[in-house]
Amino acid sequence: MRDRHPLVLQVNGRAVRREVAGDRTLLEFVRDDLRLTGTNLACDSGDCGACTVLVDGRPYTACLVLALDVEGQEVTTVEGLAGRWQSQTGDAPPALHPVQQGFLDEGGAQCGFCTAGVIVAAVGLLEANPAPSEAEIRAGLEGNLCRCTGYVKIVRAVEVAAQRMQAARGLAR
Repeated sequence: MRDRHPLVLQVNGRAVRREVAGDRTLLEFVRDDLRLTGTNLACDSGDCGACTVLVDGRPYTACLVLALDVEGQEVTTVEGLAGRWQSQTGDAPPALHPVQQGFLDEGGAQCGFCTAGVIVAAVGLLEANPAPSEAEIRAGLEGNLCRCTGYVKIVRAVEVAAQRMQAARGLAR
C-alpha cells in the first residue's frame, strides 16, 4: 500500500481535507477523489492543456502537479468558475462565468473535449490581464490544444468575455 499523507486545501471555494498517496496527481485527485470530472485527462504529459485548473488564480496543468504540492492553496476547476466570478464581483451567482458564456455565445467549442481547459486558462489570463490584445490571448492559450477549430471563435469568445468582465467591473475598454 502506498503511503498516504494529509492534504488540506480549498477547491472551488470549499475547504477540503483528505488523505492522499504521495504520487497522486492533482488531476487524479480532482477527478477521482472529488468527482469533479470537467477537468479532462488527455495526454497525461502536460502537452495539451485539457487538464488545466487554476491554483491561486494561475493556470496549471493538473496532470503534472502532485496533489500534495498544492497544500494550503486554492484550486479552481471549471465547475467552480461561476462561483469564483460571483465572489469577485459580489453579484448574484451567475449560471456561468463570463468566459463560459462567451464560449457559448460565440461558438467557441466544437467537440468540447478541450473546452474546459481552454476556458480555465482564459479565466487565468483575464484575471492577470483584463484587456488582452488578440496576440496576448493567443499567447495565453498556446498551452491548450484544440484539434477541431482554427482558434478564431475561441479568441473571439475570450475577447467578448473580456469586454463583459470589464463592463461588470466598471472598467470600460
